[in-house]
Amino acid sequence: MNTFLQQLINGISQGSAYALIALGYTMVYGVLKLINFAHGDVYMFGAFMGYYMANSQWMQAYMGTSLASAVLVMLGAMVLSAGVGILIERFAYRPGRSPSRFTLAFWLGIVGAGIGQLVRPAASTLAMGAIAGIVIGVILEQAGMRPVQQSSRLALLIIAIGVSLFLENGGQLAFGVDPKFFPQIIPSTLLYVGEVTIDSQKIVVLVVALLLMVLLELFVKYTKTGTAMRAVSFNLDAAKLMGIDTNRIIALTFAIGSALAGAGGILVSLMYPKIDPLMGIMPGLKAFVAAVLGGIGNITGAMLGGLIVGMAEVMAVGYGQSTYRDAIAFIILILILLLKPSGIMGKGMVEKV
Repeated sequence: MNTFLQQLINGISQGSAYALIALGYTMVYGVLKLINFAHGDVYMFGAFMGYYMANSQWMQAYMGTSLASAVLVMLGAMVLSAGVGILIERFAYRPGRSPSRFTLAFWLGIVGAGIGQLVRPAASTLAMGAIAGIVIGVILEQAGMRPVQQSSRLALLIIAIGVSLFLENGGQLAFGVDPKFFPQIIPSTLLYVGEVTIDSQKIVVLVVALLLMVLLELFVKYTKTGTAMRAVSFNLDAAKLMGIDTNRIIALTFAIGSALAGAGGILVSLMYPKIDPLMGIMPGLKAFVAAVLGGIGNITGAMLGGLIVGMAEVMAVGYGQSTYRDAIAFIILILILLLKPSGIMGKGMVEKV
């Protein structure tokens, strides 16, 4: 029983971090019906911004290891991550919603460069991949694939993959390929409840994550801007007719989702201090699974899905083998798609033909 309680606490802490990232997926999907595959990389960006702020001379000299320093680092990472989210929406996704003739070629070039870099990390393969992607995009456009321009979903999917690869490879260039270790910005104390051991950092992670989730829920339900977000999510064209600045609401949605991803990056780095430019891939995928499990587009569902995925993962490691850790999320994804594709709290959609 003590082992179960120990794993349950660990799973809830892990799941709360997944839930924060999943909220970004579900918010963006709510307004654009788009899976933002770059979201996990914003989580990585937030972790690195926190790392550099925590290691700054000012922070080390005046704040040291304290709860106040942790709050400053998290707020800074959230603001910077929100800024990245706004830039992504403004210069990538917004043009993609009404793409020009060269939008597809540009982002296919980014995708090609990323694939070339993954195949063989060298400037020559990066350039060759970029050129190949651009050529393919131009050929497709000239060959009469104008429906790509009208199908904003397809264009946005290509852009999402391109932005993700851009952030991953840009992170390797900016931050280096070697892992870095996140500093201990809050004191770690072991608390004993009977035979159950609880790390105080995990309590902080859980409390902060739950607080952010509650604040988001209140914001979306009880503020004028939150009402506008729900209106855009329900019907974008009708929201425009009602005088809502949909571009501003979509940008704000990206900013909030990215800020939560940045907060998730800090919280996970407190528990697992090793960070690297590719750290967002697997947590991003697991958070996507959490969003689908809860019902993509449903904020409460994303929270619930994150907690379930985190607890299932930790329980599998505690009572099974650690090699199954990453497989658990994808098993959950397969099961939910087979049994209830709309998710636990999602509603089935009926399409008129």
